[in-house]
Amino acid sequence: MTSPSIPFNLHADPVTALKELCDTYPEGVVFTTSFGIEDQVLTDLISRNNIKVKLATLDTGRLFSETYDLIDKTKSRYGIEIKSYFPDTLSLEEFVNSQGMNSIFKSLENRKECCKIRKIDPLLRSLKNSNVWVTGLRMEQSDNRSNLSRISVDSLSGLLKFNPLLSWTDSEINQYIEKHNVPINTLHKKGYPSIGCAPCTRAITIDEHPRAGRWWWEQSSKECGLHKG
Repeated sequence: MTSPSIPFNLHADPVTALKELCDTYPEGVVFTTSFGIEDQVLTDLISRNNIKVKLATLDTGRLFSETYDLIDKTKSRYGIEIKSYFPDTLSLEEFVNSQGMNSIFKSLENRKECCKIRKIDPLLRSLKNSNVWVTGLRMEQSDNRSNLSRISVDSLSGLLKFNPLLSWTDSEINQYIEKHNVPINTLHKKGYPSIGCAPCTRAITIDEHPRAGRWWWEQSSKECGLHKG
């Protein structure tokens, strides 16, 4: 179902805005976390302030072992439910059997189809019957995200899409993590600022863009299709 209007002050702090969204749409606000730094900050904010946001994650089946460790650690730390959504078995079997497990390296079309099966389709299932999709997107993450609105109607899902930390800087994110001892992926200290599927992510050098390690073999927009704008 779609949401017709913005139910809070656009300049409200993340906690206030999320609480107002939950008051307006009880049981209708979903935060999809990939357990990146921003998402861990949001998870801490939600848990610390007892905000009634549902948490979901997209398990592509090809995540790093360090990410799975963090999922378990986060659930234990905050005592919250984070529902995992997996790719459709038959669709994935057909794709892998016809194209191969590593066909993502052969063409952009194959990589996008893999992302669709492993991420976009599960995302849409995770948002079913919801009103608001909450993400950890920030303007500093990439050029594609520098002009995002804090809240808008999402073209992919048709829902209100809220990015509560959109204007937060890297410094603000890191200060929050240190202050509240927020658990983060151990790969971040090994040169992985942006972490996705293991085959699609590499460490970066100090002079590279933070998302240069995502789909590193292709000259694309460094997006999987979840966040079309």
